[in-house]
Amino acid sequence: MSITLNTTMSSIMTNKRRVGALKSLGVVTVGDALTYYPFRVADPVPLRALREARIGERMAFSASVRSMRVVPMNVRRGYRLEAVVDDGDFAVSRHVAGAAARLVFFSYKKQYVDWLSMRLRSGAIVVIAGEPSEFNGQLQFTHPEIMTVAPGSGPADGEYSGVVQMSALKYDADTVEAGLRRISRPRPVYHASSRISSEHIHESIVQCIELLAGTGQDLPGDAATEAPQTMKPMEDGGISGAGTAPAGAESRSGNAVAVGLARAIPDVLPESVRESNHLLHRAEAFLAIHDPLSTADFKRAIGTMRYEEAFVSQTALLQSRSNVRKDAALPCAGVALRDRFIESLPFPLTGGQREVIDDIGVDMAREYPMQRLLQGEVGSGKTVVAVAAMLQAAGSGHQAVLVAPTQVLAEQHHATISAMLCAIDSVETGDDPSRDALSPNDPADLIKAAESAADDGDAKGRAAVKHPVKHSGARSGKQDGAAHAQSDANTRHVPVILLTGGMKLAARRRALALAASGDPCIIVATHAAFSKTFQAPNLALVVIDEQHRFGVEQRESLRTKNDVVPHLLVMTATPIPRTAAMTWFGDLDISWLTELPGGRKPIRTFIVPEDDGRMMGSMFAHIRGRIDAGERAYVVCPRIDADDESDGDDDTSGASQIGVYDDSDTYRRESATAAANTTTSAPSQEDGDGAPSRPPLHSVAEIERRLSSLPQFRGIRFATLTGRDDDATKQQVMADFADGATPVLVATTVIEVGVDVPQASCIVIFDADRYGLSQLHQLRGRVGRGGTDSWAFLISRAEDGGPAQQRLQVIQGTLDGAQIAQADLEFRGAGDVLGDAQSGGKSGLKLLRVVKDAKIIADARERAGRLLADDPDLSGEVELAGAVLDFTRGNETFLTSS
Repeated sequence: MSITLNTTMSSIMTNKRRVGALKSLGVVTVGDALTYYPFRVADPVPLRALREARIGERMAFSASVRSMRVVPMNVRRGYRLEAVVDDGDFAVSRHVAGAAARLVFFSYKKQYVDWLSMRLRSGAIVVIAGEPSEFNGQLQFTHPEIMTVAPGSGPADGEYSGVVQMSALKYDADTVEAGLRRISRPRPVYHASSRISSEHIHESIVQCIELLAGTGQDLPGDAATEAPQTMKPMEDGGISGAGTAPAGAESRSGNAVAVGLARAIPDVLPESVRESNHLLHRAEAFLAIHDPLSTADFKRAIGTMRYEEAFVSQTALLQSRSNVRKDAALPCAGVALRDRFIESLPFPLTGGQREVIDDIGVDMAREYPMQRLLQGEVGSGKTVVAVAAMLQAAGSGHQAVLVAPTQVLAEQHHATISAMLCAIDSVETGDDPSRDALSPNDPADLIKAAESAADDGDAKGRAAVKHPVKHSGARSGKQDGAAHAQSDANTRHVPVILLTGGMKLAARRRALALAASGDPCIIVATHAAFSKTFQAPNLALVVIDEQHRFGVEQRESLRTKNDVVPHLLVMTATPIPRTAAMTWFGDLDISWLTELPGGRKPIRTFIVPEDDGRMMGSMFAHIRGRIDAGERAYVVCPRIDADDESDGDDDTSGASQIGVYDDSDTYRRESATAAANTTTSAPSQEDGDGAPSRPPLHSVAEIERRLSSLPQFRGIRFATLTGRDDDATKQQVMADFADGATPVLVATTVIEVGVDVPQASCIVIFDADRYGLSQLHQLRGRVGRGGTDSWAFLISRAEDGGPAQQRLQVIQGTLDGAQIAQADLEFRGAGDVLGDAQSGGKSGLKLLRVVKDAKIIADARERAGRLLADDPDLSGEVELAGAVLDFTRGNETFLTSS
């Protein structure tokens, strides 16, 4: 059977349980196995004679088998194999006296016991590695790793020359020296599970390597998958063309496995790139990762594969960027309406806003699609930039759509944009005397400006502006379709259409009809814009707000609806370091808004231990004082209900996905329910009993009940808000919260985006130690938006000085989103910071680290750019072209806009 990287594990392994366990780890093919990288390499096993043994410390030695017996276990069923070994000859080389020890193996499988009996027959020479213990006064090794040594002398240099076969027996090494060198090598350690151990993962990968190289020898039946398998020792030397090995490093050119593997696995990197960076051949790197000669060998191989990931991904991104420029777009050169809008604003633009608007204007005037990412802190003025871009599209006779992740945020955008466009009338009919006193980013002030403009005679405009929002941007449920019906009256220039999944059928049909007409307009939509019923034949611009909350397939559905590809502007308030943005959004032009409007006071952040009753009481008393002063408070919990196993925040925004740290301080994204009901992952075979469980996460229902019974909140009304609430309930809850009827809102992370209540000055986040830093930063940004003093209280059950406490101290110590983002990346990884739809665990990148490997990424991008400039189609690099194609096909979620 011919083995390739695409061969399935089930076709080469007879143990179906092992195949299933590997599949649960994502290992389905031989290629998956080779790229299932160990996360560390264990220290080399020291050589010791039996008289030098230390109980509980691994050791390696050679010995001869004195006797062996198999004992049936009648009570427990199965068999116990015992072998007595003597290390006399090896002990002499260590200058100590020889001694004896017992090797013990247990198994239910007779076939496996028979196979071991053949290897451990009396008189056999073996090399052994294991952890010694004491039983009945005798030294004992339970299930040690063994290698059989061929009798007689081997090669003069003592090196391994391949599998030795004498009569019907196969030996693992031809000399004791070669066996000891192999068995004492550093061993890779893999992320395992309760179904398969790290050792068994290693055995399976080694078997794949041997079969790929054409040297694999199948063991009989299930013994092949149960017995310890080891790679054969490698000779010195390197694969031809692999570059110069560092001083002191062993290499592998003379070994049959290395040579055979090089034929089966061609290199991906161009030879010039590999040689200039002193990288290994791809085949040699796989060998050194899964069967390292030394820790230095392992690190060099990991570095090679890390650079390969960087080079392939950057090549794919640069190709994607180049391919987009081959598409046709609707050029939008009309800027008159945009400029009138900017003149009408009741505040001056920041320098950053003007620069970004100009850059977008140049991009949209071209005949190929704009691809731009706009990153800015909450309140930095991204909405104004987006409106300017949409007005440039509408002023050029085309359509623009703004997609928001939640209905609340869509309604807020609709009201704010309508207010902004109404303000254009005030410039044309006369200046509004109040415009200079308005905040540049406060929707309530913008709406007041629009109402003032409407007072000059446009009664319909006043009605349309008043009804969509109630201070905070939440509409009354009774006016579900009224806002859309009046959208054309909001401005004399461009209709603003609202399209959400929660609209009444008649209003939704009207919105869809207006969009399908192709008339110039601005459409503000939720996920409804991705439906098949939404058609905008004259669509020139797509703006995605909070882009990490949308999958790439959804964004692509808008880009591919028409023959002409629209311009794309994606916006995010999630802070992303520049190195990460270069990696994950390398096919986009990137703009940053770093200037915040004046008058914003810093949010004071406190870490509050939940078991400190005195501090908790003081916090609640402080919040009551702020409520009495006319302010509002958020209380955030990760769960909806403590008793219902089906709980989870079902909001379409993706708020159901919360960042949760487990007991090993490993971050995972999961549903709120699963996070709440899961304390620790099941221990693997090596893990023993596992770590102690953590208390369950707090729920909205529980906290609302507890807080409403406290004396500090006597007479205060509470409201709750979760993703499970229907749209009318959400709107009413937010309206009551903004009005002060219910000044305390207990909610899930559904408030993370789309909630703008200037009166909110306090936020309490329960189980804060279980969130990621970027999400905490986003939640904290819900307060302090009205220019008043504001506070954030992070309720924690983390241990003092532990990793969770360190994360919270990062949030407490800075309001700088860039610093927080970099710390979050270091703690968690890019996939969880940016969302699964962007990068990380679901991309083909397994080794590349966007913070620590910034220099590697930059170097790979520069070299990939030079290569593509000379060979755009990679016709001279067939293997690289194939790797880029495979990467692109399997990682549409990595190529965020291609």
